[in-house]
Amino acid sequence: MGFFDLFKSKQEQKSDAITTTYDLLNGLMIGMTSRSGVDVNINTALECNAVLACVRVIANGISQIPFRLYRQDGNSKRLATKHQIYDLFSTAPNEWQTSFEFRQMIAMHLCLTGNAYVWINRVNGHIVELLPYAPGSVSIHRDGWDLTYNITLQNKKYISVPASDMWHIRWLAWDGVSGFDAVRAARDTIGLSLALERHGSTTFKNGVRPSGVLTVSHQLNDAQRKELREAFEAAFSGTENSGRVPVLGADMKWQPMGVANDSAQYVESRKYQIEEICRAFGVPPIMIGYSDKASTYASAEQMFLSHVVYTMGPWYACLEQSANKALLTKSERKLGYYFKFNVNALLRGATKDRAEFYTKLYNVGAINPNEIRELEDMNPYEGGDEYRVPLNMENPNNTTDVEGEDNGNTRL
Repeated sequence: MGFFDLFKSKQEQKSDAITTTYDLLNGLMIGMTSRSGVDVNINTALECNAVLACVRVIANGISQIPFRLYRQDGNSKRLATKHQIYDLFSTAPNEWQTSFEFRQMIAMHLCLTGNAYVWINRVNGHIVELLPYAPGSVSIHRDGWDLTYNITLQNKKYISVPASDMWHIRWLAWDGVSGFDAVRAARDTIGLSLALERHGSTTFKNGVRPSGVLTVSHQLNDAQRKELREAFEAAFSGTENSGRVPVLGADMKWQPMGVANDSAQYVESRKYQIEEICRAFGVPPIMIGYSDKASTYASAEQMFLSHVVYTMGPWYACLEQSANKALLTKSERKLGYYFKFNVNALLRGATKDRAEFYTKLYNVGAINPNEIRELEDMNPYEGGDEYRVPLNMENPNNTTDVEGEDNGNTRL
């Protein structure tokens, strides 16, 4: 019985406690053996190119667009720039991270473990900084529905943090307490992909030839076998020796024992594993650079749009609602404060498409020139706050010419 198993057996006696620190350390750092025989943990999982690409796509999608605090006042909304939390997300949540780095970090934690832990540091009741901690350094103690978080520090000491001071973001929470560990759940898929990559690396290392048996007609002792094997491998193994013609003597024979990659459908298997990993993370394969030959520019554009709506949309909603609950008080929420991702930049198409979109909104009076300029990062101008509707778009019941006859037009 290992150390972690011993610790777990002792903790199972406490039915009112949920401890995740040592389980996560065991799972995240030591790993779990997949059916392919490869140990899978967060470090080895990120060695899989498809996993790294999926995590990167989601993390960049969360960190690259503005995540800001707004205030709803009646029918209007505006940036809550005077609120003390606003600068934490627009500039820096703590002394050593930018807003981009902070959100990218918690996004990686969520993708790989389903949990992100951020200690809310308050001074005189006001949030002054947000301190993220790795999932493996935080454990959860549950007493009924009361939660306490134990943070293990670098000096091996720990501090207890009440739930009110911990921003715990959960992704796919099964029990409402901890998020779903994606690497643990998809370990066989990830493990098979890693096994295929290692097989390919080993194949090229050995000169892109299958293994085999070198036989001779007479008996060899151990020293002679070792010397012959080393000499043969030095002469013909490795990519630098690929293509060399072996010259065998003394009735030596080479009998291949392995299966060629084309016969084992190695390429097809690697492609299928990319799709499997994308399916596990909910990322369209085209977003990580993989697509079939049938894809066109139009279909790819729709796939990119689908990624924003169906892949990133739930992530944005998860973070927005979690931040509203953990970082804002009930009174602040009643006053209309709320967090929001600005995804307009991701949904904007080419210049021509944006111009047509703005024109349609402008023609029905849904948007004014200054709002268009704000979306394009341009400064407003005086008089640009007026909503304008073309003459032929006015209500014909209220339109008359100077002689009192209805002509279907009106003045602005």
